[in-house]
Amino acid sequence: MADLALPAAAAPRLAFVDALKAVAAQLIVLHHLAFYGPMSDQALPLLPSLISWLSQDARIAVQAFLVIGGFLATQSLAPAGVLLASQPLALVQRRYLKLVTPYLAAVLIAIACAAIARALMAHDSLPGVPTVPQIVAHALLLQSILGYEGLSAGVWYIAIDFQLFALLLGMLWLARGIGRRGDRTHVAGALLVAALALASLYHFNRHADWDIWGVYFFGAYALGVLTYWATNRKQATGWLLLIVVPVVIALLLDYRSRIALALLVAVALGLARRTGLLETWPRARLIAFLGQISYSVFLVHFPVCLVISGLFSRFAAYDPWMNLIGMIIAWLASVAAGALFYRFVESQSLRGFWRGRPASGFRQKP
Repeated sequence: MADLALPAAAAPRLAFVDALKAVAAQLIVLHHLAFYGPMSDQALPLLPSLISWLSQDARIAVQAFLVIGGFLATQSLAPAGVLLASQPLALVQRRYLKLVTPYLAAVLIAIACAAIARALMAHDSLPGVPTVPQIVAHALLLQSILGYEGLSAGVWYIAIDFQLFALLLGMLWLARGIGRRGDRTHVAGALLVAALALASLYHFNRHADWDIWGVYFFGAYALGVLTYWATNRKQATGWLLLIVVPVVIALLLDYRSRIALALLVAVALGLARRTGLLETWPRARLIAFLGQISYSVFLVHFPVCLVISGLFSRFAAYDPWMNLIGMIIAWLASVAAGALFYRFVESQSLRGFWRGRPASGFRQKP
């Protein structure tokens, strides 16, 4: 999820990317509201098809963030296919700090809100009382690998985003070493990324046991990477087709709706970049704002929903209409909380992070 694919602080906003992030973030909030209950359990008879779809299928919206993450990481790290960084390890450290600073603040909020919710209701959606090792594992982005329960819904994505960034950076660094022999660094980088993407699509992503590791998701992430490079070319349509064909074959062998959505997002990004819509469409301030705060909404929505679920469970436990209203209130409150979190936590941490450090880890361009 950055940042749910946050661009660098100095980069201009991309309207089309903001729109994708805005829609995907709202679907994730609604998915968690429908999946975890208890309000959705009571409201289900009123809107069975919609709530069931949100509960089961809306979660694949996270694929949009994976593709966007690869697209924007490439824009920052290697827009022409060659790694710009002279100190890759410094970039890994910066990425970790950029992700974890607001994330840890959200984890603390999640712990507090879960305690409040436990006082209001008993439900299997509630995280248990955290232990010190569990909190440390979250801080190190190792909670899934070490087998700890997540302290908030979606925290797994932050760890995966970090793994994917490190994987891409490592391959670009390796390609630069290989390319020195024949000045084919960009070719080596593209081949390495494509090879791991195919391994992910044809093997790792087909086995759920791998879903705590970045390689499981690298196929979707690499679609963003390869799409960015393909749209640098004059014959972009042909290069995009070269990306599409092996993904379609992978879907024919083993259809996965999440991969199909990732492919659609990648193609949409590619077409938007080639037509100029990436920076200019849609021109809607609300959508741009929702895209800008999407990472903050992602981080804080679940704790907010837990507290509101607890209140409605206590005072309107068996009223379907009241619980449906509660879901709507929780959705709107999540957006409001995300806006406040962005204003007072995320934007402040980014401002402090980037102040005086605009080019650390990168070679100066001539």
